[in-house]
Amino acid sequence: MKNNSIDRIDKEILALIQDNSERSVADISETVGLSQTPCWRRIQRLQETGYITKRVGLLDAQKLGLSMTVFVQVKAARHDGNWLDKFAQHASGFDEVVEFYRMSGEYDYLLKVMVKDMVSFDHFYKRLVNGIDLNDVTSSFAMEQIKYATAIPLNHL
Repeated sequence: MKNNSIDRIDKEILALIQDNSERSVADISETVGLSQTPCWRRIQRLQETGYITKRVGLLDAQKLGLSMTVFVQVKAARHDGNWLDKFAQHASGFDEVVEFYRMSGEYDYLLKVMVKDMVSFDHFYKRLVNGIDLNDVTSSFAMEQIKYATAIPLNHL
């Protein structure tokens, strides 16, 4: 992996780790056709250079009682750095916010919020809008999850 470039073997390693982060180095090395030590070194390099940022376990939201997903769109009250920093800190502080993006287009921010039910969302919403000056907030409730993936596409590499 010279100059932080990804080769075919690195790509295969990344795909295997994305599919199952608990895979052993022995299993990964056998699958990609390397001995264990060079494979382990590649994995270490991929971590050190930031291609692998974290290894986590994925949880089942439904089984944990989080059956409602809401996409909240926010228009900023002001477009100055101070307000933007304050809003980013405010919205990031909620456990219910699992994804948070600054957007182009009509709305400035998009928050993906996961809650138990409508009462829980209402509680979240009141805390969100009472904590900071906002221009407009609109919410869309997901009726069905058609696709959910945590794997980053690697086909372009």
